[in-house]
Amino acid sequence: MPEPFARQNFDDPAEAVAALQMLYARNTKFLRDSFSALASGGDINTRYRAFYPEVGVVTNSFTQVDSRQAYGHMPTPGHFSTTITRPDLFESYLEEQLRLIMRNHGVPVVVSESRTPIPLHFAFLEGSYVDGAAAERIRRPIRDLFDVPDLDGTDDQIANGTFEVALGEARPLAPFTAQRIDYSLHRLSHYTATTPNHFQNFVLFTNYQFYIDEFVARARELMAAGGGGYTEFVEPGNTVTKAGESHSSDITAFRLPQMPAYHLKKPNHGGITMVNIGVGPSNAKTITDHIAVLRPHAWVMLGHCAGLRNTQALGDYVLAHAYVREDHVLDDDLPVWVPIPPLAEIQVALQEAVQEVTGLSGYDLKRIMRTGTVATIDNRNWELRDQRGPVQRLSQSRAIALDMESATIAANGFRFRVPYGTLLCVSDKPLHGELKLPGMATEFYKRQVAQHLTIGIRAMEKLAEMPMERLHSRKLRSFSETAFQ
Repeated sequence: MPEPFARQNFDDPAEAVAALQMLYARNTKFLRDSFSALASGGDINTRYRAFYPEVGVVTNSFTQVDSRQAYGHMPTPGHFSTTITRPDLFESYLEEQLRLIMRNHGVPVVVSESRTPIPLHFAFLEGSYVDGAAAERIRRPIRDLFDVPDLDGTDDQIANGTFEVALGEARPLAPFTAQRIDYSLHRLSHYTATTPNHFQNFVLFTNYQFYIDEFVARARELMAAGGGGYTEFVEPGNTVTKAGESHSSDITAFRLPQMPAYHLKKPNHGGITMVNIGVGPSNAKTITDHIAVLRPHAWVMLGHCAGLRNTQALGDYVLAHAYVREDHVLDDDLPVWVPIPPLAEIQVALQEAVQEVTGLSGYDLKRIMRTGTVATIDNRNWELRDQRGPVQRLSQSRAIALDMESATIAANGFRFRVPYGTLLCVSDKPLHGELKLPGMATEFYKRQVAQHLTIGIRAMEKLAEMPMERLHSRKLRSFSETAFQ
């Protein structure tokens, strides 16, 4: 193991984060160097181990804090701690969380080594390539020599509110442990073909490639014109176009991953990420499970839906204020009896964006947009079964639209304390036999996708202009919450 690290107290959040960065860099380098030495013929009878950094805080008072704040304070006196990974990636986030705790409670934070080993797989630098032949030369199973990912410590018990603190142990300071975060960071690279450092704090999800095509075209034009406040555009394969540059058509075509991500970047992750999650609640849960560890400020679903009311027309918008959850993928993590409330800040931003882009307001806006319940199901071909049950449930719930992703994304936003919203576009009306004919579909997508995406981008820009303490809603916080956002 590396030399023991002496516990240190800090009154300055920047100094505390610098200590976390130093300790993390030292311990991960130790593991990488040990692996390289073994691959070159080193001692295979020694076990190598290094630990995640930890930050902790102790408060002895029921401090009364500003009741408007959603995070940045402990609910009760006690000892709170969390393991830390990638403090380089989370530098500004960590500084802000520690600053709020120090300000609200008047106590220092303690940086130390935790008792959680860093798995070798998570110690390699982002983008590293490890030759499989190197592991073969070691001639012993890797797990005999190094710690490997442990699923027993990689779960969502803290976020789900089911975590039980053992007697004498510290209570959680953050919603995710270091190993849970590392797991998701690696999955993000796999699913989106972009590295986690490119992700922005305002995330748009879509279930149609048409939206991505439009987003890419606009972002490239924006970069060529100087950026308009955005600094660079990143596409799958980590292809970067900087402000003032034109996209090169000579770039080798990249095989798209399962859920490709595109990033229109601003300083301090203040830009917009867009992800094509494809169709279905499984993908919706998978990608939000992983993006949640980056602690984004908001995510919104933009996509197509089935309109359920005869008064709706193709191209109308649906602003969700409630959800019927028949997606089933989150039933074990968030029971269906838990209500998923609308968040005023998101709802207002989306409605104002619709007004600005369409030029309609007040009573006239109701002609093209309806606010109501969106139902999400996991069976795309529900029409092929006996329809009496589904149709009755949809009618009783007052649902106005049906899709396969929106409730999942909203429910995971609720679960992970990420402000969420949904703005859908009616693309067919199966209950009324109104489907798009082949020519109609092409024209519909050309016309409506561009406007819908413009609305989504404008809404995210409105949210980014908002003070973060106003955007993060207290509605998402439970009785005994972590101090970190």
